Amino acid sequence: MVTIEALSFGYRADEPIIDGLDAAFAPGEVWAVTGPSGRGKSTLLYLVGLLLTPWAGRIGLGGVGAANALSDHERSRLRGAHIGFVFQDAVLDPARSVLDNVTEPALYAGMARPEARRRAGDLLERFGVRLRADHRPGEVSGGQAQRVALCRALLTAPSLLLADEPTGNLDADSAGIVIDALTAAAHADGATVLIASHDERIVAACDRVLAL
Repeated sequence: MVTIEALSFGYRADEPIIDGLDAAFAPGEVWAVTGPSGRGKSTLLYLVGLLLTPWAGRIGLGGVGAANALSDHERSRLRGAHIGFVFQDAVLDPARSVLDNVTEPALYAGMARPEARRRAGDLLERFGVRLRADHRPGEVSGGQAQRVALCRALLTAPSLLLADEPTGNLDADSAGIVIDALTAAAHADGATVLIASHDERIVAACDRVLAL
């Protein structure tokens, strides 16, 4: 369960983007976070993912009642073990292979390298990019790069998945693969999934909508 209580945040002291937000997101549900540009969709995901610290309010993640109050080290450890991110741009390290990009977060979270590589190979196979495992990100298409980023997010079977406009740069086929994978993570595996998006295909596939 992800809970938000009286959450407020802005990038300028006199301009709150999110102001006193209350919400609760249950395991096994896919939420679409919608709203006009500038209303805080991406910012909310970064707050829930503990990448930003709110001005005020409380973020509860599972058994951690005030996750945003943890130290930087504790938040990093929590992210590595329990949270997966999928961004609009794949955000892959261009100097490392596809396989290394997928396995790096799992190694940081403490997974043994052989297990991380085995799981990564299975996911790359599932999403049709295993043959690109030894390529650099610059040597794969945009759709393939986004599927690689999806593999990276799913590798540790996170209990919370956060996706920021994950289909924004994709063709219809690649977008469908991403949408299906995110909904399966919730409905089959019990994850909590939050997707910030303008894409009507995503909104239609979600269980619930939070409009900002």
